[in-house]
Amino acid sequence: MAMSSALLTDHYELTMLQAALDSGAAHHRAVFEVFARHLPHGRRYGVVAGTGRVLDALAEFRFGDAELAFLREHRVVNRRTLDFLASYRFSGDVHGYREGECYFPGSPIMVVDGTFAEAVLLETVILSILNHDSAVASAASRMVHAAGTRPIIEMGSRRTHELAAVAAARAAYVAGFSSTSNLMAGSMYGVPTAGTSAHAFTLLHGSEYDAFQAQIDSLGHGTTLLVDTYDVAKAVRTAVELAGPELGAVRIDSGDLAVAASEVRRLLDGLGATKTRIVVTSDLDEYAIAALAAAPVDGYGVGTSVVTGSGAPTAAMVYKLVARQDGEGVLRPVAKKSVGKPSRGGRKDAFRAVEDGVAAAELVTTTPGGPARPGARPLLHALVRGGEIVGREPLAAARDRHRASVAELPVPAHQLSQGDPVIPTLFS
Repeated sequence: MAMSSALLTDHYELTMLQAALDSGAAHHRAVFEVFARHLPHGRRYGVVAGTGRVLDALAEFRFGDAELAFLREHRVVNRRTLDFLASYRFSGDVHGYREGECYFPGSPIMVVDGTFAEAVLLETVILSILNHDSAVASAASRMVHAAGTRPIIEMGSRRTHELAAVAAARAAYVAGFSSTSNLMAGSMYGVPTAGTSAHAFTLLHGSEYDAFQAQIDSLGHGTTLLVDTYDVAKAVRTAVELAGPELGAVRIDSGDLAVAASEVRRLLDGLGATKTRIVVTSDLDEYAIAALAAAPVDGYGVGTSVVTGSGAPTAAMVYKLVARQDGEGVLRPVAKKSVGKPSRGGRKDAFRAVEDGVAAAELVTTTPGGPARPGARPLLHALVRGGEIVGREPLAAARDRHRASVAELPVPAHQLSQGDPVIPTLFS
């Protein structure tokens, strides 16, 4: 049985529920919207990731005996609210951008339509998933573009929370990383896994000769040998001596990677290992990867930067009430008016204007039927209908979608310098 996700929420969601049950407003229809007011750190586009995990969490959002006992013991809510929670099932609709799609400020990334009582409880779990996964995917997408055709391994598990590591590996894969070192991500989501050895393996055997021989004997000549424990040049010679020209790859994890890669390539070619690949690691991010574009590197391993969003560990998404049913049963727009944090009221739809195959604008409208612009592509799709999850899809579909969505962006989207969103968001 899957673990309940119902307590992955904030205390105040339940106190709001209790007060709304007491006031009689809890069962009024309410529309909540997830959007980001801005892109972090001057980035030019964002990437939606975590949608599939949101659907999994929604399916597991149940208050069982253990959850109810905790709430009762700690007097979080009253008996009436506990009775409501005991039978909680989301019965509304959810529409959203599909996973892997690019987004921009104001994009209605997810729209939750149900009763206030049902929808308000989902705020924290939805935001925690989308903010984390979209931040990772947005950073990963920039790294993938900087790497060009060279593959990137996600290897940041030891630099974040153990469960966040699994989610990060999934999000990075959506954005184009080739594999992960995290076995749980492979088990849960089918992300390809990769890995060979660390410096500890070399140190254990006392010499690179003995360590390399042991690794080759066990894993074959196609393995990747770590060559920077002692002396890189000596290690490369030892590696080729033992594995021959069939050696799969060498990994460099320290020093000036561009200089080291050039020297290692020269050594490998001189020793006849012309097909042996060079993989580099060591605190890489999109800027370091871009700086290595001219170096004879065949692949990258990225850890800390990708799992922390490369300096932007959240996508700054919020979950706001944008429409509510009044006492007469009419759905009316509502919006926060505070200075600095305004929102736009009304249930929205979204489209991407595309001209000659290039994205030109994000069109967000409260007008039924959408904008009158030829070629505008619908962005909101049904994820949950009447409480039934209808939007699940293979992770490969999200990965393919991201590739197509990024390819549609104007060329300036891929500049690493700070700048404005590459297309405007137009409201109507």
